Amino acid sequence: MTVNQILSTKGKEVYSVLSTNTVYEALTVMSEKNIGAILIIEDGILKGVLSERDYARKIVLKAKSSKKALVHEIMETEVFTVKPSDNLDYCMELMSTKRVRHLPVLENDTVIGIISISDVVKAIIEIQKDTIQHLNSYITQ
Repeated sequence: MTVNQILSTKGKEVYSVLSTNTVYEALTVMSEKNIGAILIIEDGILKGVLSERDYARKIVLKAKSSKKALVHEIMETEVFTVKPSDNLDYCMELMSTKRVRHLPVLENDTVIGIISISDVVKAIIEIQKDTIQHLNSYITQ
């Protein structure tokens, strides 16, 4: 299974904010959209990712104000991305080795979607269910 197949099931909707938005504004969008991370895109270029983990570690634990801090102060700028043609094994390896939970999907340097560890795990479970069902039908024939 490929990233593109995950996106075709989940959708390609991408939410983003600017690096000059406050962290509070970014969190508000994340809450409204029920997402755990938001992309920072400026002039069509991916600049970073802001996750709930960034907020917890860089604002809450340091007693900063999310209404005063700007996204660029805490966003992750080293962003690992995937292509629509990449397979799930590659995504899992990248997420595990780089310790990230979200991977923006780029096509010709343009963000066309984002996948999360949850999306990848769900897809792998579906593949395993199909394999088990196929093996069960093969055994019982």
